[in-house]
Amino acid sequence: MKIYSMLLLLAFMNTLYTKAVKGQQISKKELIFLTPEWQGERFEDGRPRVSDEMLDRMKLVTLEEAWAVLRNENYHYQYEDGWMCIHPDSVLVGRVITATFMPGRPDIHRVIDERGHNRDGRIKSQNSWPIDLLVKRDVYVVDQFGAHIDGPTIGDNLGNSIYTKTGNGVVYDGALRDIGGLKEIGAFTSFFRSYHPSHHLNNPDGKLNTTLVGINQPTRIGKATVMPGDIALGRDGGVIFIPPHLAEKVVKTSEVVRLRDMFGHQRLREQKYTPGEIDNRWSEAIEKDFMDWLNTNADKLPVAKEQINELLKQRTW
Repeated sequence: MKIYSMLLLLAFMNTLYTKAVKGQQISKKELIFLTPEWQGERFEDGRPRVSDEMLDRMKLVTLEEAWAVLRNENYHYQYEDGWMCIHPDSVLVGRVITATFMPGRPDIHRVIDERGHNRDGRIKSQNSWPIDLLVKRDVYVVDQFGAHIDGPTIGDNLGNSIYTKTGNGVVYDGALRDIGGLKEIGAFTSFFRSYHPSHHLNNPDGKLNTTLVGINQPTRIGKATVMPGDIALGRDGGVIFIPPHLAEKVVKTSEVVRLRDMFGHQRLREQKYTPGEIDNRWSEAIEKDFMDWLNTNADKLPVAKEQINELLKQRTW
């Protein structure tokens, strides 16, 4: 009986929390409306769910390859650089959850807190609300408007929580704190604007630095437009946000480019072809040589054999 009562209490508290968070969260209907090109699986809240397999394959995609595909599809504002990085030699890949903060304004902050705390039951501070929604392979993407002194809302405590829930790091348009502790989280590959040892102040009756105005809503990170369900690809100092309906095209294009580059580089080292022949549109003879090379080396290449067979059937060159 005690166990049953506890389960009822947990269910009740979860309902209260969900109501509080949804006050700042986009509706499922609106999120589906804003992502009309995605025809695949979605999370319960409507966020597009690109497959784990596609995320695994995305880890080998370069920024140049992704950028070229998005540019050709008329997506010109998906990339942002100028970051500081935790574990800069690693690659960050995951499904985006967004949070948007604005400079603190007491009247707005107070009513948001009231809706979250007093009406729906006591819960934690606003900066933790989006984190509680995270699941495995998410990337927490935060518009913190570049806040620096008294701006950090993420340190090593929340960093450990984020990593435990997602297995990923963050993209954070603002200052982080506790950098030493965050670096100790082995795979917390993250991109952020600056470091400051201070922390955000969250008291509408005193100093107030940030107010949460949106969860899983469209947001802006630098010059990039970001949607929940986008795929964040962070590496080599830059981050690109890939619309979910283009994730497969980005991956498959990258795999073609990767294989062609491997073949071309090998043939150049062998001096079988000149740089001019490899840099230009390949002749029929080089194309045939490439296909023979794929068949011969299929078991040794950094692309699964089934993908190579698919590429050979659906030639894009």
